[in-house]
Amino acid sequence: MRETDATAVFQDSRRFLLNLAYRILGSRSDAEDAVQDTFLKWRETDLDSLDNPRAWLTTLCTRHCIDQLRLAHRARVEYVGTWLPEPIHSDTTESPEHGLELAASLSTAFLLLLERLTPRERAAYLLHDIFDLDYPDVARAIGVQEAACRKLVSRARQGLAQDRVRQQPPPERQDRLLEAFHAAIASGATAGLTALLAEDVALAADGGGKVPTLGHVLHGKATVLDFIRGALREYWSDYRWLPADLNGGRGVILACGERIAASVTFAYDGQGRVSNIYIVRNPEKLAGLSLPG
Repeated sequence: MRETDATAVFQDSRRFLLNLAYRILGSRSDAEDAVQDTFLKWRETDLDSLDNPRAWLTTLCTRHCIDQLRLAHRARVEYVGTWLPEPIHSDTTESPEHGLELAASLSTAFLLLLERLTPRERAAYLLHDIFDLDYPDVARAIGVQEAACRKLVSRARQGLAQDRVRQQPPPERQDRLLEAFHAAIASGATAGLTALLAEDVALAADGGGKVPTLGHVLHGKATVLDFIRGALREYWSDYRWLPADLNGGRGVILACGERIAASVTFAYDGQGRVSNIYIVRNPEKLAGLSLPG
């Protein structure tokens, strides 16, 4: 296979590999590293000997991500404060690659839920239930027998309360939330926001020990509203408020000049109320975002 043809074959699979790697790792930068490592090994391989190049790429990338996730889990034990996945831009209007199922699996809440699983359970579940690979193909990708692969997926399903975290209200309701949230930050008026929050809403912030932020998760509507109209309003009063498509839903980027200072994403309950607010302030995790045009 000529080098130009080999590069074209890889590029055809690159988006799939990046989407898979991000969901396994919860980190855009780590996912990009995994895909780049896959490409380097792809260039060193006798490509004419491969019966199914896409399956080979999937296997190599998946196993690299499993190894990286094992290392990441150890590092997250020592993480300063609350750990949240890296926010990423998303476009839910594209299909089929960015269909509803894939968009839901990008949400911060779902990625956090995946943290309950072992690396192999996570990879097997994503490949089979999210990316629709057959069990034999998933088994080959993660290096187990098909029977063991089925058990991994079954255990993953049992460990995920996916209906609770994969709710997405209509875009209009999400935009109404952003407007109400912005009003609370701009003026301290929280009446509109109050009606959109679940009673047990939680707010978490990730600064990674690099910038000041909450040291613990806030729970309950009254506590969260007090924080938003008090400390958060004071901190964010001079930031630009930029709605953006993040992690499969509508979110917000806060900017100070041309610097991105924070991102905000949300999770919803079955009634379309906000169950979780996720704020990322760790500059390393914001590096992959860009200001909305």
